[in-house]
Amino acid sequence: MAGTAVAEVMAELAALDDPKARAVNERHGDDHGVNLGKLRAVAKRLKTQQELAHRLWATGDTAARLLAILVCRPKAFERDELDAMLREARAPKVHDWLVNYVVKKSAHREELRLAWTADPDPVVASAGWALTTERVAKEPGGLDLAGLLDVIEAGMRDAPDRLQWAMNHCLAQIGIEHAGHRARAIDIGERLEVLKDYPTPPNCTSPFAPTWIAEMVRRGQG
Repeated sequence: MAGTAVAEVMAELAALDDPKARAVNERHGDDHGVNLGKLRAVAKRLKTQQELAHRLWATGDTAARLLAILVCRPKAFERDELDAMLREARAPKVHDWLVNYVVKKSAHREELRLAWTADPDPVVASAGWALTTERVAKEPGGLDLAGLLDVIEAGMRDAPDRLQWAMNHCLAQIGIEHAGHRARAIDIGERLEVLKDYPTPPNCTSPFAPTWIAEMVRRGQG
């Protein structure tokens, strides 16, 4: 029965695949063409199905894996399962959703944060930094913020893109949330100039940390 369900779901995803959407997504490294709103509608209809989530993930298909993340039970995964899934998550969107929708809700998130941040694979390390950024904002107790700034200062400029982006987000979050470290966070951002020239659409905040920090503090979020 479950196998049939997977075949039916895969057929539905194939029917939703839009070549134009796929072309746009592939420019960002995401090899799927399913509108995310339509994908969420499918997930809402299917509701939570952990076994189906496992089977969808096992297909290796990007749209199927995104759907698996939406229908899974985040707290049901073991630590090693989550570690393996992250390493298999080739597409950036799958990686981001897995971290944000699943790992952040897991009892294993702190153990994985520490392991991933120290991982030699920069994409895996970026997940560790994303979890660190979450702690900076929500559970900063016990974090060595000055030490994090040391690591960012030493390594962010030359880090590969996805790791650099994650470290920069952490830098900005420290500056936004922790007034005592704000001046140093801004200073690091200004000296390293990471993402300073990033093309930013109108009405969007630049990811350049000093600009990002100033804007969020101005809005009263710091």
